[in-house]
Amino acid sequence: MEFQATAEFATSLDKQDPLREFRDEFLIPQHNSEPCVYLCGNSLGLQPKATADSVMLELEDWHKYGVEGHMHSRRPWFSYHKQLTDSLARIVGALPHEVVSMNALTVNLHLMMVTFYRPTEQRFKIICEAGAFPSDQYALETQVRHHGLNPDDAIVELSPRDGEHTLRTEDIVATIEQHADQLALVMISGVQYYTGQFFEIPEITKAGHRAGAVVGWDLAHAVGNVELHLHEWDVDFAVWCSYKYLNSSPGGVSGVFVHERHAQNTSLPRFGGWWGNAESERFEMKKGFRPEATAEAWQLSNAPVLLMAAHRASLDIFDKVSMHELVAKQKQLTGYLEYLIEDLNTRNGTKVIDIITPRDMAQRGCQLSLVLHGHGKTCFDYLTEHGVVADWREPAVIRIAPVPLYNTYHDVFRFYSILKTYLDL
Repeated sequence: MEFQATAEFATSLDKQDPLREFRDEFLIPQHNSEPCVYLCGNSLGLQPKATADSVMLELEDWHKYGVEGHMHSRRPWFSYHKQLTDSLARIVGALPHEVVSMNALTVNLHLMMVTFYRPTEQRFKIICEAGAFPSDQYALETQVRHHGLNPDDAIVELSPRDGEHTLRTEDIVATIEQHADQLALVMISGVQYYTGQFFEIPEITKAGHRAGAVVGWDLAHAVGNVELHLHEWDVDFAVWCSYKYLNSSPGGVSGVFVHERHAQNTSLPRFGGWWGNAESERFEMKKGFRPEATAEAWQLSNAPVLLMAAHRASLDIFDKVSMHELVAKQKQLTGYLEYLIEDLNTRNGTKVIDIITPRDMAQRGCQLSLVLHGHGKTCFDYLTEHGVVADWREPAVIRIAPVPLYNTYHDVFRFYSILKTYLDL
């Protein structure tokens, strides 16, 4: 398709959009009494209109039933997490018994590493990307120290080549092969939070397994954003949050994937809790942890029902549309954003904006990371003042993420127009 930098063209794309009605299922923040240009779903997704009713239903049942709501509420709390598994399995490409909604992301990363990072004198190294999200860096560092190891010796960081912003798959594979004899774990972000790069999960997972390592993924910026096939790709484990592309409330409940070959291995070491014990014995209140033979075995406590009620409201929307359909729109929507950015560079006569996210659509999701030479935070503040909700990340990036569920082509054009005015083009 040949794009055009006009409001009329953006409006025509919106009229042709088969997913356009989904925007009506979300609450859009306002700026000067009109919808703002919300392009920050990579940080916090918008609230579905159904969220309030979903949470209120549980509050009403708590009022009506008290403790009996665990078994007799309209959506029984005892098994509330099970009501989310089919939806999550579809989104991440898993079998239902391989996923569970629980805890917060970094808590789950630590729980996964208790099981899957078991360093020995020979195998103790972890490979991750340099500049990983700080929470991941801290989790890896402290896990390594917990085992009495030095992070400088145990953690191998992957950096782009000189003059490049993103990692090449062949360099990741080469590093895995270089450290194969000492490698215990490959732990990388599915989509890198700063650059927006979507890593080639199948190829990297295969390389890690060839080296004899476990391969896990932080999918915080990938889940609900890109197509995932975790079971088919033979991933060992994955963790994610739900408050970005899954729109499931600030600090919303996290999720995990554990491949069935591990989930069904009840002898694996882990931290146990009441809700991970065999459900058939849960209320016998006896000693001896006997894990469920599913991902549920990594649960510690009963479900945070109010958070899960918010999560459910968004997952109900995802049940109406496939990730394949969402990604198809995402590619065109983000492609239009890319076209408009390049239009600004052309108008300026020199390259004032660098897109450090891969241009290959297969290597990115919704997000484009922009570096504005000589402007940076000043430009970001201007965008904010004029109704654009985006995201600034030190040292120099404005992250823009048009989300296919609720963003429009006109949103993208409005962002372009405001940025064009700032640049005085």
